[in-house]
Amino acid sequence: MPDRNIDFGHYGARGELSSLAAARVLDTLAGGITSPVTTRRGLTARLRYMTRSEHARTLMASEGLNPSRETLSKWLDGIQQPKPSNLDLIDQTYRRMRRHNVARYLLQRLNAGGGTRVEIHPADDTFVQERHRRRDKQMRKINIRRWDQIVAAWADGAWEKGNGTPLDDAWVDELRDAIGSDWGAYEYSKSLGFNA
Repeated sequence: MPDRNIDFGHYGARGELSSLAAARVLDTLAGGITSPVTTRRGLTARLRYMTRSEHARTLMASEGLNPSRETLSKWLDGIQQPKPSNLDLIDQTYRRMRRHNVARYLLQRLNAGGGTRVEIHPADDTFVQERHRRRDKQMRKINIRRWDQIVAAWADGAWEKGNGTPLDDAWVDELRDAIGSDWGAYEYSKSLGFNA
């Protein structure tokens, strides 16, 4: 059985953790506000989303974003612009809140009909010397049947803060089930896609 890649790229392979690629696809499926937070429209839309209920305000405060009502009003009216650090925090908090709010719906979509088909392209080994290449690597179409742990780890957002372990563990567990003993060739990927 293969084990996790410890020193990926040592011989020149290129790619990213397929669990992080899957998280980006989930973000795309979750949708949301597309205007940048630096624009008035993007900032206002995010602030309205995050302050529409007491529960949302509590979540916002738990993320470390707790402006006074006066400051919030100035931000919404365009009288005052948040500091760049606050803009980043507003954007991160919005994304976490959006993930939390759509996770249950997204999970139903992904698990429906026996799972979701995923197309995964292995890491690019064009720059790896021939003797170090895996000869049997090819694009695979796999069906992931249980998305519960993956979606929970994605919605948690720890992977965005640099702790990708829960998401990566959940993703690798499903890779092992779907691919078998060759799952290590797809821990890192060139590209990954799925649609639910």
